[in-house]
This record gives sequence, C-alpha cells and structure tokens, in this order.
Amino acid sequence: MKKNSFCIPTIVLGLCAVHLGQAQAPASAPAPAKTAAPAPPKPTGPPPTRIAIINIQQAIINTQEGQKAAGELQIKFNPRKTGLEKRQNDILALQDQLKKGGTTMSDAAKEKIMRDIDANNKSLTRDADDFNSDIEQENSKNMQDLGTKLMAILDQYAAQNAYAVILDVSNQQNPVFWADASTNITGDIVKLYDQAHPVVAALKPTAPKPVAPPPAKK
Repeated sequence: MKKNSFCIPTIVLGLCAVHLGQAQAPASAPAPAKTAAPAPPKPTGPPPTRIAIINIQQAIINTQEGQKAAGELQIKFNPRKTGLEKRQNDILALQDQLKKGGTTMSDAAKEKIMRDIDANNKSLTRDADDFNSDIEQENSKNMQDLGTKLMAILDQYAAQNAYAVILDVSNQQNPVFWADASTNITGDIVKLYDQAHPVVAALKPTAPKPVAPPPAKK
C-alpha cells in the first residue's frame, strides 16, 4: 500500500519581501500663479555619494515590534498546529497498524483502515492548506505594517547621513555580490526603529502578600 505523508509547517513569523513603492500622483491642472507654493531652495552642497546596504527582512524581524509580532503569531496558531500534528500522528498509527497486521487481518478490516486513512489524509490536507493560508495572510499584514514604519526611519536616516543609494541585500532579484561590512546599516536602522516605536513590556502580576494572622487574645 502506498503511504501518504504530510509535512505540518512550523509556526514562525515568515519573512516576506516588502515592496513599498511610492504611487505617482495623478496629473492635475496647474494652479494659478497667485496660489502657487514657492519652489524649495536648491541644495547648496555637493550631491550625496555614499552607498550602503541593508537587509530589510532581517531588520524587520529584529525590531522589538517584529519579535513581539512573531510571538503573538505563534501563540495564536500553536493550538491549531498541535491539533494538525495529532491528526498526522493518528494517520501514521493507522498506517503502522495496517502494515503490522496486514497478513492476519480480514479483507473487510483492511479495507476499513484504508478508507479511514484516505479520508483522514484528505481532511488533513485541506485543513493544513487553510492553516498555511491563514498564517501567510496574517504574516503579510504584519510585514506590511512594520515595513511601512521602517521605510520612514530609513528615509530619514538616508537624508541625515547623505546616502545616495541604499541597496536591500535581502532582495534576491538584485543581488549584491560584495560589500564592506562598514556599509551595512541594518543594525543602525533597527536601533532607530526601536527608539521611535518602543515596545512596552507587559506588567507581570505580583503575588499577593500573605496576610498576618490576628494577634492571639490574652
């Protein structure tokens, strides 16, 4: 009999590529001259020429908010993961029962176990697909929210430090074959992100103090 096996995914906060392009504003008719805003002053210094690299995905997951989101994701989905793993073990137990008792079982008993294995496999596959889809959807939302805030930090950092180009080394479509370690600003961005968006630690409940017994009456 052909065995079916399923890999139940580990609950982790996956790393999604964050694409945060700036949408172009639609063209509009020119405003009257009397209401036109004055043009911004042109920079007087030389144009920025510094180049840096950053691992956006690593930066997001290493922030305090990223770690908090990963923990919350695990807490939310771990019960479903445990249930799927139990059902997988039940299927393996049926397969083992059929393998060990195949020579002594009646045809009717073997057919029943095979039907149970097939039905349980189909149900497990369907629920595991739903499980993966739910994780991916929530993970993508978390990455988008965190990535938007991180890009704001990165924009400000680049302007303050006169960077002309910052390359994302987590983007495999645009690989960086070599870069000096001093050009990696991932750690700096993580620190600035945590300063701008601090995570308040949850207060731990304090144990109640014992109540002293009343003094004995004389």
